[in-house]
Amino acid sequence: MDRVVWVAASPRGDSDDVRPVVSAALEVGFDEIVLFKPDASLQRLGRFSPIHLKGSTFFLGEAEVGRLAMIRSAKDEALVRALRGATKHVVVRPEPWKIIPLENLIAFFQGSGTRLLVEVHDLTEAKLAFETMEVGADGIFLTTSSPNEIRAVRALLESFQQDIRLVRAKLTGTRGLGLGDRVCVDTCSLLRRGEGLLVGNTSAGLFLIHSETIETDEVAARPFRVNAGPVHAYVYLPGGTTKYLSELRAGDDVLAVDSEGRARSVVVGRVKVERRPLLIVEAEADDRRYSTIVQNAETVRFVTPDGGSVGVSELQLGDDVLLRLEEGGRHFGMPIQETIAER
Repeated sequence: MDRVVWVAASPRGDSDDVRPVVSAALEVGFDEIVLFKPDASLQRLGRFSPIHLKGSTFFLGEAEVGRLAMIRSAKDEALVRALRGATKHVVVRPEPWKIIPLENLIAFFQGSGTRLLVEVHDLTEAKLAFETMEVGADGIFLTTSSPNEIRAVRALLESFQQDIRLVRAKLTGTRGLGLGDRVCVDTCSLLRRGEGLLVGNTSAGLFLIHSETIETDEVAARPFRVNAGPVHAYVYLPGGTTKYLSELRAGDDVLAVDSEGRARSVVVGRVKVERRPLLIVEAEADDRRYSTIVQNAETVRFVTPDGGSVGVSELQLGDDVLLRLEEGGRHFGMPIQETIAER
């Protein structure tokens, strides 16, 4: 799940200076800053999205992006529920800070299209907001005057690990296809050995394609790159959505996954589309066949169950590769349970 973090531009102590808090937020990558009064000088600290709180409404420019709602008693919960579908974000301010109303609201807003944020003041409250009901709130509104708390919340987010269930699949065949447009995904992170992207011809079976972390006699390592596949292929994203590889752009998030299914979000820095010779790779798992198409090149490798990798030129019938399987299909990148056959 992508977690939303809005940071309040809060002054420190008796001072009206909010710059230490804004600077700390920008240093750790939080760029949605809530301002309580206009201050153009803050933009000199770095680029960020200034969200203005006017009364109980949050604005980004002239557009409303959320509402603030206080919960002081049980009757206030019904007022918060009424905001579902009326705005993009609902920010709840529990007074006093309690878990039970939060549990009810997480369940109520889940999957509604309105994202639930909780106002928190420190790391402990942030951890509770993210872990309540296992899935947690969609995000937090961090109101603190301490740059250290902001840094601690960033460390908390990085400690959360999404686990992807992977299965072994047996290679059943490969075949050359001729030329096609393939996509290299260059990320803003250094990828590790045994780590790559989930890509496939169908969303039902996504293959774990290894990153270019291995140097050969002919080619230098590119540890930020995955030679992922052709333009039509699906790639798995944070939050369980997919995109076609051709849709990826600089600044998008993709999910880097290792052989144990441990996943982390990484940012796309560049996408390279080039015409190259292609190869179809087919594998079988749970008595069903799945396929993906890759460039016929030594830089393309598949992650193996032991955390290693095997190159396309080395693949042999019966080799084990790793897949993510799902039932149903996809509609605009979202999973949907309906009868869909992709071959």
